[in-house]
Parts: sequence; structure tokens; C-alpha cells
Amino acid sequence: MRVQISKRSINDTLEKQVRGMWYQLIADTKTSGEAQLVFDELLTETETTAISKRVAVAYWLSKKRSYENIKQNLKVSSATIASVQQGMDRAGWKLALRRVMADEWATKWNGKIKDWLKR
Repeated sequence: MRVQISKRSINDTLEKQVRGMWYQLIADTKTSGEAQLVFDELLTETETTAISKRVAVAYWLSKKRSYENIKQNLKVSSATIASVQQGMDRAGWKLALRRVMADEWATKWNGKIKDWLKR
């Protein structure tokens, strides 16, 4: 399914309210299970894949993976990688990467603690 966006603008105040609802929905989603349930209904498969790949590109760039490695594994273009890389110094990308890295760190240490408790 291809999503089309109307070229007709809506009132700036209404636009702000509509975007605010969207941002609040994201903020109120508590678990990855809730997020999957909501976003699988609201976003097309293509939109979900595009967003997921962009986050993965940023993550792998932060891990110093090469463009070629990222292109081959994620099946994205050099243009996509460059676009993500250009934005990585902005606040939104920095926050997103901090959250991804924090989750990675927590998962790693959770496994280590569980291994230690089994001893």
C-alpha cells in the first residue's frame, strides 16, 4: 500500500495539534510490545522498514562500520547512509542513539548478571 500525502496545507494551529497528538502517542508508548502493536497498525510496512533501517544505519555508523558493510547488510543506498550521517550531530539523532545504546548496555549487563547468579 502506497501512502499519499495531500499537497493542501492545513491551518498552522491545527497542524501543531495534530503533530502534538502523534508525539504524545510516541511518548506514552511504554514497552516495545506496545510500540509494535500501535505502529504496526499505524505505519505501512514500507514506513516501518524505512524508519528501522535509518536507526540501524545510525547505530552502525556509531560503531564505525563502513558504508559498504552497511549497504550490503541493510540493503540501503549510499545516499541514505550519507543523509543519516549528516543528521547524527543533531539533537534528535543523538537522543535516539543514546536510547538505543542504553538498551544495548542494559541487555548486555542483564545477561551478565543472570550468568553470575546461575553460578
